[in-house]
Amino acid sequence: MKDQANKTFWQRVSGVYGLFMAKDRKMYEEISREIGADLDKSMTVLELACGTGQLSFLISQSVGFLEATDFSENMIHTAQRKQAPENLRFSVQDATDLQFEPEVFDGVVIANALHIMPAPEKALSEIYRVLKPGGFLFAPTFVAAKGKNGYLSTRILNLLGFHTFHSWDDKSLTAFVAENGFEPAAVRMIHTGFLPLCCLKARKQPEIIN
Repeated sequence: MKDQANKTFWQRVSGVYGLFMAKDRKMYEEISREIGADLDKSMTVLELACGTGQLSFLISQSVGFLEATDFSENMIHTAQRKQAPENLRFSVQDATDLQFEPEVFDGVVIANALHIMPAPEKALSEIYRVLKPGGFLFAPTFVAAKGKNGYLSTRILNLLGFHTFHSWDDKSLTAFVAENGFEPAAVRMIHTGFLPLCCLKARKQPEIIN
């Protein structure tokens, strides 16, 4: 029930989502720089919860191919109306039930989404499945701010309908990802002026060859 209500909300706001997030372009550019340091043109990368493509077009400049996905058909239809480069494709996918073969992606990006998922552990399980051994997970995620300002920011988001299912700080987010099989590799905080953003990079363990 939570999953369906969540999807219904994102379907409804898809038309204005890009306008709402346009003010955060500098944040997306900083996220792209943070992620881009570990990307190259030989890589095939999956993006989950891409929305209308705010980060997708930036990431596509650094990789060989980017499959950008969202579970909202309306979000993807909006993204597809933009002029995408040849190495960027948008498609509808449920992050908790991906329709890809195992171990096909060099990296997976899921930005600002784990905290608004009812069951993010399901998404992490699927990400682990489709990542190649040694592949990286990039999970920039809004985390709880301390004090009154943090409470007010979260409250405003909830009133607007952006329901936060999980309120992590950087340490508990890192622990959650580690509990789901990944090896944390780097954590960097970005202060956006609204909520702090934890840029978390983690790795799927490489195969051990005897």
